[in-house]
Amino acid sequence: MVHDRAGDTGSPERTGTWGATRTGTATVTRVVREERGLRGSVAFGVRRGAQVVAAAAGRLWSTLRETLTAAGWLVAGFLALGLVLALVGGWALGWVLAVATAVLLVLCVPFLLGGHDFAVRLQLDRDRVVAGHEVGAQVRVVNRGRRAALPATIDVPVGDGLVEAHIPLMGPGGEHVERLTIAAHRRGVIDVGPMTLTRSDPIGVLRRQASWPDTQTIFVHPVTTGLPATSSGQVHDLEGLPSSDVVASDLSFHAIREYVHGDSLRHVHWRSTAKTGRLMVREYQESRRSRLAVLLTLALDDFLDDDEVELAVSVAASLAAQGVRDGRDMFVAASQAQQTVSRAATVSIVTLPTVGARALLDATCELVATERSTRVEDVATLAAQSCPQMAVAFLVVGSGLDVTRLTAAALALPLGTQVVAIRCEIDGEPRMRTSRELTVLSVGALGDLGRLLARGVVR
Repeated sequence: MVHDRAGDTGSPERTGTWGATRTGTATVTRVVREERGLRGSVAFGVRRGAQVVAAAAGRLWSTLRETLTAAGWLVAGFLALGLVLALVGGWALGWVLAVATAVLLVLCVPFLLGGHDFAVRLQLDRDRVVAGHEVGAQVRVVNRGRRAALPATIDVPVGDGLVEAHIPLMGPGGEHVERLTIAAHRRGVIDVGPMTLTRSDPIGVLRRQASWPDTQTIFVHPVTTGLPATSSGQVHDLEGLPSSDVVASDLSFHAIREYVHGDSLRHVHWRSTAKTGRLMVREYQESRRSRLAVLLTLALDDFLDDDEVELAVSVAASLAAQGVRDGRDMFVAASQAQQTVSRAATVSIVTLPTVGARALLDATCELVATERSTRVEDVATLAAQSCPQMAVAFLVVGSGLDVTRLTAAALALPLGTQVVAIRCEIDGEPRMRTSRELTVLSVGALGDLGRLLARGVVR
């Protein structure tokens, strides 16, 4: 506290106050003006009173909003209506209505009195599941208080839904475990929590809530199937597959040429040098490690319905997961929704992690088909730029794509890539068509994929 007196001027004392918080910030306050006389005192009192009333009204409104349920607001409305009818209209029936609703509210208040000290824990049996299965969970509640805890309800948000767990009357140190079943019908990501504990009266007029911010996530993987390992593009030795690029040093021998300044002497071919009388060196084709690419288009117009989209995701996930398990060098990508920037539209793809099958399948849970998703031709073009070393490319598409568009997508991939397009058509006949540019497989169910690949589609 710092005092600053003005001496001979007779002005009031001005006081400066400095305060610090635990976060290290500081505030400095100094009185620079003071209103005197009766008028100043009245004005100050009015402002101060208005601030107190406004703060109290805000707290009251917040309390009412948190305490009154929909039924409680209805009862409060009847109470206000009864008072208006009694005081303004002079109706005796208004007094009856007002007294009855007031008594009802008073009788509900004791159910909310007293504090609670609960320890609440949500535990999932597993955090990853295949679509169409269920996940078990349990809510464990412990009364850590010294008094008995009244019955309550715990609301557990599960995705867009809500699951209720009922907690009975528990004595001090009591424990209750409520088992829950979470249905995972479709692929996606399900957030479970945060939980809210609600205490209420028997007729549900008033309530009291406490929240626990803990949230857990369930990954619902697409349905996949085991597939035969493909041999094309797979490196069986150390040299990889030779490309058309000629380099000075590698493992794939290409030809012998005359020595040029800068060539390494260790690549000199002495037998040819002796025959020609000129210094000759070996040259090689650059070896590149081949990659298996799985490309999924999610343009909604290319699919008949949502079930066809899920079949396409399952096909792509099966191919990619099998490649990861086989230790293949993988490139997995799917189309994303187009972003509008200024007057231009951008196309993009999302690459999925291939460090392990689990991470890959987790990423497939977040794939969504939209009307603005990148078309298959652009997916192939962007994939060719991102992964020019692909040896085999699987294009997973819907039944709405014709052969013309599939051929255009195949031509956009790197030269020499073997392209296999897989058209997903629910309940369609499994068949295979081969052309110079690509091989087209039609699958009506996920089980058709393995049988078609077993025919040696991929060379």
